[in-house]
Amino acid sequence: MNKIIECVPNISEGRDPVIINKVIEVINSNKNVKLLNSDPGSSTNRTVITFVGDPENVIDVAFEIIKKTKELIDMRNHKGEHPRMGATDVCPLIPISGISMEETVKFAHKLSKRVGEQLNIPVYCYENAATKKERKNLANCRKGEYEGLQKKLLDKNWKPDYGPSEYNDSIAKSGATAISARDFLVAYNINLNTTSTRRANAIAFDIREAGRIKREKNKINGKILKDKKGNPLRKPGLFKHVKGIGWFIEEYGVAQISYNLTNINISPLHEVFDKTCERAQKRGIRVTGSELIGLVPKKVLVEAGIYFLKKQQRSIGVSEKEIIKIAVKSLGLDELSPFKTEERVIEYMLEDQSKKKLINMNLEDFANETSSESPAPGGGSISAYVGALGVSLGTMVANLSSHKRGWDDKWEIFSNWAVKGMEYQKKLIKLVDEDTNAFNKIIEAFRMPKDNKEDQIKRKQAIQDATKNAIEVPLSIMKISFKSMDIMKKMAQIGNPNSISDAGVGALCARTAVIGGYLNVKINCKECEDKAFVKKITQECNSILRKTKKLEKEIISLTEKSISKK
Repeated sequence: MNKIIECVPNISEGRDPVIINKVIEVINSNKNVKLLNSDPGSSTNRTVITFVGDPENVIDVAFEIIKKTKELIDMRNHKGEHPRMGATDVCPLIPISGISMEETVKFAHKLSKRVGEQLNIPVYCYENAATKKERKNLANCRKGEYEGLQKKLLDKNWKPDYGPSEYNDSIAKSGATAISARDFLVAYNINLNTTSTRRANAIAFDIREAGRIKREKNKINGKILKDKKGNPLRKPGLFKHVKGIGWFIEEYGVAQISYNLTNINISPLHEVFDKTCERAQKRGIRVTGSELIGLVPKKVLVEAGIYFLKKQQRSIGVSEKEIIKIAVKSLGLDELSPFKTEERVIEYMLEDQSKKKLINMNLEDFANETSSESPAPGGGSISAYVGALGVSLGTMVANLSSHKRGWDDKWEIFSNWAVKGMEYQKKLIKLVDEDTNAFNKIIEAFRMPKDNKEDQIKRKQAIQDATKNAIEVPLSIMKISFKSMDIMKKMAQIGNPNSISDAGVGALCARTAVIGGYLNVKINCKECEDKAFVKKITQECNSILRKTKKLEKEIISLTEKSISKK
């Protein structure tokens, strides 16, 4: 899985479009990151920018943004309503997919060190990147704001984590920057069939971490209860890391509950939604739908879809597209307007649509591309696709069995088999393009210059490396296709009798994929000069081939016996 992080620099300029656009250009000049949003505010004199990409490129761009704002923004002349202490005021990094918070913290410190040493800007690390407990909260780091920065730098307790601690003209112009690693924040609204803000707030108080203020005898107009220090006592809500409030939306003519989910790992969106529905119903109110503000990581919708499928006792071994569809419908995300996943899911936004992929072709185009004069896609890609079709049939039998009338007590067993099937299917579909890419790498290696001895050595090595890769890809096809046959065997044994022939056909497809992969391994081994490598691969292939043929006979025998019983 590709590592993706989000970066949300807040720059202290929200009025001058020339300056804002110059900062945006920094992002657009790097093809390895993608700008998601730019939100300037005139009264705050602040622009919130959001972009994503792989960690190294993201922190490179973040550094250039901080460098550019130091050049363009003079904090000595800055006025605005929002708290701030620097030209780039804050710069949080947020893990999106394929990367842990611990790894993201390391990148936050890597960026901070670079900003401090190369740009001579004081840097304070906050939230998960904080070096001290008192610096975890951004408000503490920013206390005194820009106007109090000179005094702050004199305080030993507030020496910057990185960068200079002595105030000078350069710092007077740039101010300081706060850099963090934090969890993804989901802004999420739930729609109600009421116009009552009071009722909406009551539900929000049940859910949010802050809960509600305690009153005498639990009466809404009762006296506020306080602790010994005179602070109001509170009854916490159901979820940590959730902020919420009810309000009336003129545009829609209904009340909403507006949530900020600051840690979706601890308080997932779907659980907040479900409990909100429950608490609304107790008050005679119905949740009619919900809306997401901005973009979300794919996992938010995938986890929601799986959650609701399980509640329905339905198989979760279905396509990602189907899972997300269930999430959208269950959460009512399309109530107010169409919910376009390609525009609302970060990972989908990052997909390079310019790259021509075989798996994105329709069946006719794929067949025509295969039959053309082009040598790719060839037997390896076709084998991978046949293998994917085979395990898809086995998965189909599992899903049909999971939903079979009278088999409700078995749904989870079949669902687990379907999940395995989908895992194999995804891997094989990926290998369709990987095999063609492997062939293309060989061609590229042969096209390398060979004008002198050094070029010849490099070219020869590149050819051998590409050849080994072209061997390993079809070997992977063999391995996965063979493993997938366990699903077809199990379905032939316990699956829906009405679909048992599909398990048999799936096994035949898997067998074909294994043999197809074997032939591609064998032909590419002829060009590999590493004989020890070839010997090892050949032995492994022969073993898989023998096991595959034996397993195929078992599955077909089971299938025919089951059909004969009908």
